[in-house]
Amino acid sequence: MDEGTFAWVRLADPSESELVQLAGELGLHPLAVEDALHGRQRPKREQFGDVLAVALKPLRYVEEDTAVETGDLLIFAGPRSVLTVSHGSIDPCAEAARRLDADPQMLCLGTWAVLHAVLDVAVDAYSDAARRVRATLDRLEDEVFSTSRVDHTQRIYSLKREVREFRDAVQPLVPVLQGLLDGPGTRDHLSEIAPYIRDVGDHLHRTDIEVRTLDELLDSVLGAQQARVGTWQNDDMRRISAWAAIFAIPTMVAGVYGMNFEHMPELGWTYGYPLAVALMALASGALYRAFRRNGWL
Repeated sequence: MDEGTFAWVRLADPSESELVQLAGELGLHPLAVEDALHGRQRPKREQFGDVLAVALKPLRYVEEDTAVETGDLLIFAGPRSVLTVSHGSIDPCAEAARRLDADPQMLCLGTWAVLHAVLDVAVDAYSDAARRVRATLDRLEDEVFSTSRVDHTQRIYSLKREVREFRDAVQPLVPVLQGLLDGPGTRDHLSEIAPYIRDVGDHLHRTDIEVRTLDELLDSVLGAQQARVGTWQNDDMRRISAWAAIFAIPTMVAGVYGMNFEHMPELGWTYGYPLAVALMALASGALYRAFRRNGWL
């Protein structure tokens, strides 16, 4: 291989035989092969000799399903070669390759250019997903405080679960980028690559703050929804109590005169029945008016 050139091998859901073969040719550590084979790695950074291994979780937000979809990506950057292994349908490597093709000057930085490009695409996707989640949360917040009596608790919990998955992808990657330039094998292009890596780290840090804020806002919206549900239940109980009090009066009068005793007042009076009905109607109407005035009905 000519001086200044390097190889970039991209694998998607590789088999064990493919990884073992490449591991021998690229000099990968057996532990690195194990991580690449199984995926599902927490974002981290490890050094295997002169090969730097970075694991991250690329993601995208699907608004139609209110879901954060994540994948797994491992980057193995050596002095003259880069191996990227992706698991799942989300792979930022294609967009990273397109950006590098459009900027040949970055390729002069060697394998670090690939590492930066992939991280940059992944972090840009984080920022876009955070913006979309914020828009979803704003709409949900408006619905919670609207006049409609719809319980959005399940939707809030669902979005909160997705934000937690988002946070699990972003938060562990922050210290990885912060310490990325401290490992061995970075000195050749340290001065050239440092500003680019630092810029990606700044974007990631802002996204991490945004995701934390979204998680806290969801707690507040959930509390507001639960308070509104409690208010609705109290209103319902007051209405039920008010109507029970209104119907208690005719029930009491009818119960008294339904005891069928022989000697009861007004039993033989011609206007006794109309008077009893009028009394029940007036008393019930007075209670209804009082409850309406106090906001119970």
